[in-house]
Amino acid sequence: MKGKVKLVGAGPGDIELITVKGLKAVQNADVILFDALVNQELLSEAKSNSELIYVGKRSGAHSFTQEEINLKIVQSALTHKNIVRLKGGDPFIFGRGHEEKEYLENFGIEVEIIPGLTSSTSLSSIQNVPLTRRGIAESFWVMTGTTSYDQLSEDVLLAVQSTATLVILMAIKKLPQIIDLLVAQGKKDIPMMIIQNGSMKNEKVVISDAQNILQKAQDEKIGTPGIIVIGEVVALHPDYVISEFKKSWIHL
Repeated sequence: MKGKVKLVGAGPGDIELITVKGLKAVQNADVILFDALVNQELLSEAKSNSELIYVGKRSGAHSFTQEEINLKIVQSALTHKNIVRLKGGDPFIFGRGHEEKEYLENFGIEVEIIPGLTSSTSLSSIQNVPLTRRGIAESFWVMTGTTSYDQLSEDVLLAVQSTATLVILMAIKKLPQIIDLLVAQGKKDIPMMIIQNGSMKNEKVVISDAQNILQKAQDEKIGTPGIIVIGEVVALHPDYVISEFKKSWIHL
């Protein structure tokens, strides 16, 4: 017997932000293999006899290698009918979902992709910040800040030279390097926003310009997981507008 595996995007964190199709998959699953970024409250939607397997990976705290995760999914598909591989955000955006899909298909296992809301676009919207806005930003870049070798991605160096809105995932620890690149490009005043645990009850948001955001992030003890948004559109955030108004009022 070979079961069917559904690669399901759980969304950015808030359990209500999973798609209807994704929720139905969770509710009907015999086995759910879930990541560290998945809100575990979502697992309460599973059947009482559903097998729940944690296969999360966090920086410095990996429970399984990717190879071990792949094998566990295969083993589940060989012994159960409905398997859900539940991943934070969207499975195909920095989630290694396509790698898992190819691995499973090599064993003749059927795979269905159920996309999810990605933090790279949804979290800024929750903060009332558009990634594009007529007259301000006509495009946006989404990139990882950290490569598999734990280096700052070279894409960031290219991106900071553009006028596009930048959304950088997995880059909180690289914040000082990113700021240095912005300053080198003459962008010390560009608005920035950091969102930690976006859409969750313990969400933290820090908004400032490039030259001051590092200190603010340290003051607020910002950590992972989080995303960085850079660009003039960040100035549309209500708190940023208030902050700039206060600055202008003080100088009157």
